Amino acid sequence: MAAPRKTFCGSPDHALDRRGFLGAALATGGAFAADMTGLNVLTQAALAGELKKKQRRCILLWLAGGASQLETWDPKPGAATGGPFRAIQTSVPGVHISELMPRMARRLSRNTALVRSLNTRNGDHGGGARLMMRGRRDEANIRYPDLGAVLARELGQTESKVPDYVSFYFATEGRDFAPGAAGFLGSRYAPMELYKSMIPENIRKLDSISALDHKERADLRDFLTRQFERGRSSSTLASHNEAYQRVRGLMACDKLFDIEQEPAKMREHYGPTQFGEQALVARRLVEAGVPFVRVARAWWDSHGQNFETHQELVPELDHVMGALLDDLEQRGLLDSTLVITLAEFGRTPGINASLGRDHFASAWSMSLSGCGIKGGAVYGKTDASGNRVVEGEVGAAEVFATIYAALGINPQKNYYLGSRPIPLTDPGTKPIKEVLA
Repeated sequence: MAAPRKTFCGSPDHALDRRGFLGAALATGGAFAADMTGLNVLTQAALAGELKKKQRRCILLWLAGGASQLETWDPKPGAATGGPFRAIQTSVPGVHISELMPRMARRLSRNTALVRSLNTRNGDHGGGARLMMRGRRDEANIRYPDLGAVLARELGQTESKVPDYVSFYFATEGRDFAPGAAGFLGSRYAPMELYKSMIPENIRKLDSISALDHKERADLRDFLTRQFERGRSSSTLASHNEAYQRVRGLMACDKLFDIEQEPAKMREHYGPTQFGEQALVARRLVEAGVPFVRVARAWWDSHGQNFETHQELVPELDHVMGALLDDLEQRGLLDSTLVITLAEFGRTPGINASLGRDHFASAWSMSLSGCGIKGGAVYGKTDASGNRVVEGEVGAAEVFATIYAALGINPQKNYYLGSRPIPLTDPGTKPIKEVLA
């Protein structure tokens, strides 16, 4: 995973050295984000275009608690299990989704595929969430990395100063079911978890330190480091310096998390909700080179009043998802950014006495959009009531193999624990080729 060494030092003093910067940025496929003072180079069409072609990214819209497939991607109008909402025609002939998603219905053919045949066999919040974040169950002596950690390892740049993996989860419900997990990959690929604030805590310099003092302290530290390194070489020293440079880079990228940096029109495009604002920050992050961002929207666990819950949450999902895809597409980022909607499971077709739907992992749905995906594809089928998969049953392993394949990663690539090979997905697992471009 080592990237070519860059020649751009990351110093604000050199941020306008376009020739050196261009060579370094193209060599590293986006590691230019070491210094956010250079973000305005994204306005230079030629440079931005080259960077966008080289680096792949992923945004996961995590529907925590379990969104209902019947009120989103796989409605069953007229069935006893169907509920009160209509199905509407999408831009793909013969394909219908819930009337609560008109925006996605109009744009489905462009770059979104649906998988309607998930059978993941785990209807427990914690177990289901861990399974759908990791693609497999942990073993007694192995803790597997989750999707974000794997993509941080596979898509991240060795010398990048921006985070490799960012996770937004502000709600208290369900937060502990699937926290970010680097597993055997180690803490280097653990997420930056944001629970309270859109901007990471403790990465800004103290107000009592002036910008000049801050720069001079950094310069002094660099000078002393170079003096100390003369004639010395050790992995401990290299690791310490790498950690320091990453922290220094994070301190320089706090503006990436600030939506006030965006024009009012763009903020209105995403909407004033917390979910919309976090999706906008996710776009800012992937544009700057962050490989993986998870944006959690909670809480979909509608054991009671399912239809009222989904009447509130699904239109918001439709708006935010549509806004994100449109924005990425207009910026030339969608062909290199995979956007996923996924939860720990779906909801039962049966409606309980509290007019709710319960946990259901036997026949549910997800969506994939953008990078590597065949727009308008619909894979799998459930029966007329939505109780079981009748065509194309797949599990978590196939979903992860498909995600990796869409991002240009070999799903059967091996990691190693000592001499033991650990493939990214279970041996023999195949991607869902019908949804891949």
